[in-house]
Amino acid sequence: MKIAVCVKQVPDATSHKRLDPGTHRLDRSGEGVLNATDVNAVEEALRLKDAHGGEVVVVSLGPEKAMESLRKALAMGADRALLVADDAAAGSDLLATSRALTAALEKEEADLVLFGQQSSDADGAVLWAAVSDRLRRPMVSQVAELTVEGGELTGKRQTEFGYDVIAAPLPAVVAVSDAINEPRYPSLKGIMGAKKKPQDVLSLTDLGVDAGEGASRTSVLSLGDPPPRGDSRKVEDDGNAAAQIVDFLAEKRLV
Repeated sequence: MKIAVCVKQVPDATSHKRLDPGTHRLDRSGEGVLNATDVNAVEEALRLKDAHGGEVVVVSLGPEKAMESLRKALAMGADRALLVADDAAAGSDLLATSRALTAALEKEEADLVLFGQQSSDADGAVLWAAVSDRLRRPMVSQVAELTVEGGELTGKRQTEFGYDVIAAPLPAVVAVSDAINEPRYPSLKGIMGAKKKPQDVLSLTDLGVDAGEGASRTSVLSLGDPPPRGDSRKVEDDGNAAAQIVDFLAEKRLV
């Protein structure tokens, strides 16, 4: 079984995040790491490979330095890395990104495509839906338990009403939650071996697609500071703070 895992390099959680006022985009010049839930997706792919055999390839769209983060997946045990890196792809929105990733995935012809539920830099949680639609494959999201057997997958996910158990034929697309597993730590042997594994880089021309701001359907027109909070009242707790809060709510006709 061939499993493709779509991953993303995101800014390190410890780094200061800022929006570039010139490009209206997130400044990604600092340190980058592999998106947290994408690590869960890689781990699940490796577990399925252990159970069924096959190959795990990680696929991403980003600058060439994003390959540094993809090497973590290789160190964990993934077999190959495929990065779509092209200066013309800068500023790609959801639709342009999904178009480029879909073109790369079509070349791979994987039986199963895994995503992390969402990325920490955008929290959109919709890219996997756009890719599955372009691939014309069934999709299951928020999966906390995944099994594959006899050309069919079964995904279990928690909802506010209990659990959904959804079955779908392969090939399919699955977005996993961070509850699905506990990712392994790359071993020293894995880290050293990652350097020797195939790490392919493709351009948009190689894929025959357009991306970037010109191929996007959305744009950011301006950036601004958050609106002021308005008038506020500070309550000093001298023993009657609760009464002051009730009086304030009554004044605003909220109680």
